[in-house]
Amino acid sequence: MRLARFETDNGRHQTFVSHRDGWVPLSGLSGFATPGTLVELLDASRRGELAAALDAPGTEAPTDVRLEAAATVLDSGDIWGAGLNYRGHSQDLNTQQPSSGPGSYLRPRSCLIGNGEVIELPGQSRRVTAEAELGLVIGTACKNVRRHAWRSVVAGVTAVLDMTAEDVIRENPRHIPWAKGFDTFCSVGPQLVSLDEFDDAALRSTRVSTVRNGEVIASAPVSDMKYDLGFLVEYFTAGRTLAPGTVICTGTPGAAVISPGDSVSSHVEGVGVLSHTVK
Repeated sequence: MRLARFETDNGRHQTFVSHRDGWVPLSGLSGFATPGTLVELLDASRRGELAAALDAPGTEAPTDVRLEAAATVLDSGDIWGAGLNYRGHSQDLNTQQPSSGPGSYLRPRSCLIGNGEVIELPGQSRRVTAEAELGLVIGTACKNVRRHAWRSVVAGVTAVLDMTAEDVIRENPRHIPWAKGFDTFCSVGPQLVSLDEFDDAALRSTRVSTVRNGEVIASAPVSDMKYDLGFLVEYFTAGRTLAPGTVICTGTPGAAVISPGDSVSSHVEGVGVLSHTVK
């Protein structure tokens, strides 16, 4: 199942669900006038109710929805990230890869933008990079999840485009949260895809690509991660509770330096594409 959100004229959001090669607004489905959060809709029982509502007689015909203008899929939760998790990216930075776990950071929700919105380069940095990533979206409050049980707490996957003030981190690695927290520095979407659409083999073969001005700057399958998805869920839930809706950004195969006038995209195979211009 695939869900997307769009901002309405009054500043609120409307949720759509994919159905028969189109999209249906939840507001037109019986029992879904107030749908709740996206991760609540992907709960197994709620997802079954939604599927039944879509197949009921009189359901509104699917419409052609442009995901290029979708809002962020994160309507709750925090934003955690893993750094230097792809072997190739740590080589790009000429940095030794951590041995006990990935680099990590927590960033503010104020940095989020919707698909197609403009990335604004801050005056505090002279070298900003953009990085495509796969995102895991937590579906239930969880703590101390074991590696083998990671699927039990993840509602779905999404695409992420993560920006970094790289010159700041090179000067002082302790500045990671500050360097990633600028306005417009994170895009998550354009849709949330339920985890049942991917078995482990399909996820491992999913290719993540950072694209700038139509050129693939870096690309690798999820299997190229040093720390796999189960490890990341165990790592980020260790000793702390993650709320539903929290996204774990799982690292990038490589970064693209961006400048005003560029277009930059995150392509996550089978999951979605995020595209933005830079000013």
